Amino acid sequence: MSQRATQKPDHELHYECVSFYNHEAELLDTKELEQWLELMTEDIRYDMPLRVTRDRGSDRSEFSDEGFNYREDWSTLDARIERFQSEFAWSEDPPTRTRHFVTNVRVKDVDGDELSVKNNLLLFLAQGEEADGTTISAERHDVLRRVDGELKLAERDIRLDHTVLPMKNISVFF
Repeated sequence: MSQRATQKPDHELHYECVSFYNHEAELLDTKELEQWLELMTEDIRYDMPLRVTRDRGSDRSEFSDEGFNYREDWSTLDARIERFQSEFAWSEDPPTRTRHFVTNVRVKDVDGDELSVKNNLLLFLAQGEEADGTTISAERHDVLRRVDGELKLAERDIRLDHTVLPMKNISVFF
């Protein structure tokens, strides 16, 4: 097969992934959380391990295997969404305004119906009348799975660039 023939499907796949992430960001930014949850597989694993500062040269990961800001599955994501939309989500009154900027989408591996994809996230948050917002950056390690011809999120590992979250609570999704 020619070089051109092997590159074209990669470009199409990359475009499909970018389109998926653009749609996901729009759903999150417009607070359409039930529709966002529909982008997940039923066996979703949605994790944000704690970042741990290590000495240079350490062979240990900068991310904890035991401590997490998030460690979610379908049922816990669904429960959080239900709570955020209830009158008891005091941390979300007034609601947080978000803008998800997803960049540097890289398809790392294709294994049957599953794609390993890395992407960078810059998340801007503002709430109420505060003059300054909060900016959070991360790299996300995702597994996208094709289900009935559509891409769905099967795994997300959110690797923050921060060791301490610059926010009072985690009432948004990454």
